[in-house]
Amino acid sequence: MRYIPVVLTRNVQATAHRTVALINALTGDDPAAVAEVLRAHGESDPVTLSATDITEMRAAAQQLREVFTAADTDLAAAALNRLLGRSPGALRLTAHGGSTPWHPHLDSDDDAPWGEWFLASSCLALTVLLWDRQRPPGGVCASHSCRNVFLTQGSGPERRYCSRRCATRERVAAHRRSR
Repeated sequence: MRYIPVVLTRNVQATAHRTVALINALTGDDPAAVAEVLRAHGESDPVTLSATDITEMRAAAQQLREVFTAADTDLAAAALNRLLGRSPGALRLTAHGGSTPWHPHLDSDDDAPWGEWFLASSCLALTVLLWDRQRPPGGVCASHSCRNVFLTQGSGPERRYCSRRCATRERVAAHRRSR
């Protein structure tokens, strides 16, 4: 059974952070890294992922990446609407047989395959973020050596990099090129 603990079920931002971490982990070839992300975001051991699970999750990550590459709110909403339109389940509430607080699901069943669960829960979280903020929920790192996605954080200047590390690396590279 897949569920997220109480702390995370009430926090769309935490689910969106899990989405970003999984999309970024799924760009690599390490199933253990994907399992570690799932554990870090509330999954209990054992987290067993088959090759098929990883393939389906990677396909979901590719589809979700379209939301992060959207140039504006309308394009992000259109991408989310396409993904939501393909959802195998209707919006429903579940408490996983009483083991968790009530929370929404879009997948077909509480024991849906990992890829289906990942895509559905991610779409739901990203939809709420777009609705709440009226802007795309995130972006893709502008660093030439990084393709990670990231969430936009509150107000302030538009974010271009996934981390301070990437921003610093790009500033140093630009400085070296200018010399």
